[in-house]
Amino acid sequence: MRKPNLTINDIAKALNISKSTVSRALRDTHDINPKTKLRVLEFAAKHDYHPDILAQSLRSRSTKTIGVIVPAYNIPFYSTAIGGIQDYAMKMGYNVIVCHSNEQYEIEIKNVEALLNAGVEGIIISVARDTEKNEHIKKLKNKGIPLVLFNRVIEDFKSAKVVVNDYYGAKNMVDYLIKTGCKKIAHITGPNNLLLSNNRKEGYLDALKDGGIEINEELIVEGDFTIQSGIRCTEKLLEDNEGIDAVFAVCDAVAFGTMKVLKKRGIRIPQDISVAGFTNEPMAELVEPSLTTVKQPIYEVGETASKLLFAQLKDPDLPAELCVLETTLEIRESTK
Repeated sequence: MRKPNLTINDIAKALNISKSTVSRALRDTHDINPKTKLRVLEFAAKHDYHPDILAQSLRSRSTKTIGVIVPAYNIPFYSTAIGGIQDYAMKMGYNVIVCHSNEQYEIEIKNVEALLNAGVEGIIISVARDTEKNEHIKKLKNKGIPLVLFNRVIEDFKSAKVVVNDYYGAKNMVDYLIKTGCKKIAHITGPNNLLLSNNRKEGYLDALKDGGIEINEELIVEGDFTIQSGIRCTEKLLEDNEGIDAVFAVCDAVAFGTMKVLKKRGIRIPQDISVAGFTNEPMAELVEPSLTTVKQPIYEVGETASKLLFAQLKDPDLPAELCVLETTLEIRESTK
C-alpha cells in the first residue's frame, strides 16, 4: 500500500510551528529564522517530503506545464525537436507533456482535449499528415491558450510558427543534382495538404526551370513520410518511366525506401541513379551508400518553438511570428 505524502500540516504539527512558517521555510523566503528554516528542511528531507504540485497549481492558477503534440514518436526528427522544446522549458521551470497523433486527425483532436484537461498553459503542435481542418486549433486560440505550430504547419492559420526554409532546401538540393549531370530527376512528394510538402515541391520545380529542364508530371509522385511510401512510389516511378537518373525524396525515410528498391533491382547508387533526401536523420550517415540530404537544424526548431511559446506566456498580446530557419546540404555517397 502506497504511503500517503507528507504535507505541510504534518511538518507543522511535528515541529510545533505554524503552517505559514513551514511554507516560508520551504520557499526559502528571507523573513524566517535561519535555525527554524534548517529544522524544517532537515525534517522534510528526512521524511522525503514532496510538494503537492496540483494543490499549488490550483492556488496559483499555474500548472507550470506545457503540452506538445507530434505526429509520431518513431520519426527521428521529432525526438530531437522535443529535446529542444523540453530543454528550454526546463530552464523556464516548466514540465512538458508529450502526445502523439499517430498521423491521425481524430487522435490529434483527442490529444488537444487531453492536454486542455491536464491544465497545460500552452501547446506546441506539429500536425498529422491527414490534418486538413483546423477547428481544434481554433478552439485553442479562442480559449486564449498560447500556441505554436512547428515543422508541419497549417498555412492559412494565424499563429506563431517555426519552420525550416523548405523551398530553398529543396531547390538547393535539386540545383546540386543538376550540377552533377542529372537531367531526369524524379520527386516523391509528401501529402499535398501540408505546406512543407508543397514548398519542397516548388523548390524542385523551380530548380528544374532554372536548369532548363522540362517538367515532366509523370516524374512527380505523391507519397507520405514512410519507408513503405518510398518503396511504393519508387516502384511506380520505375515502372512508368525510363532513364531516371535521380530521385529527390521529401524526407530521408522515403529516400531509404527508394534505395531499398534500387538495390533490389540491381540499380547502382549513384552510378545509375542518384538519391537525395531531406532531414538528415541519424541513419542517413549509416546506410550504404550514405545518403545525401538536406540538413535541418532540428534541435533549434524545437528550441525556437519553445521560446515563442514562453514569449506568449509572458505577453499574450504578442503578434503571431513566423520563424524560418535555414538548411544546408549534406553531400554523401548516394549522389555523384
